[in-house]
Amino acid sequence: MIPVPPDSTADVPADVLIVEDDPIIAIDFEDRLLGFGVTSVRTVGSVAQALNAITARAPDFALLDVELIREKSFAVAERLAALKIPFVFVTGYGADARIPPEFASLPRLHKPCSSEALEAALRAYGS
Repeated sequence: MIPVPPDSTADVPADVLIVEDDPIIAIDFEDRLLGFGVTSVRTVGSVAQALNAITARAPDFALLDVELIREKSFAVAERLAALKIPFVFVTGYGADARIPPEFASLPRLHKPCSSEALEAALRAYGS
């Protein structure tokens, strides 16, 4: 992990929730987020786990994989939106990802995403 200069973490959220069912992708996101200066990263792999994590401690920002095993993360997006917590959808399906109309204008990262794109989303939407 690359050390982060002390003043560069001021504009990143402290606590990020990752909703991702692929452990390798989740670990990659976690490592990169910590490298950007995020102090707490929690990872869950299902809608139920995500909703429980949000109830236990609301994150400052979230990354939501659209397609989880046998479910989509839109219930999590609804909860985050109701709590006014910023989030970004992450999908490997690109333009084919079927996002409900109420979320269609929200930011999206396409897997695999570059570190630059991830950091830009984190700083733009998570601060």
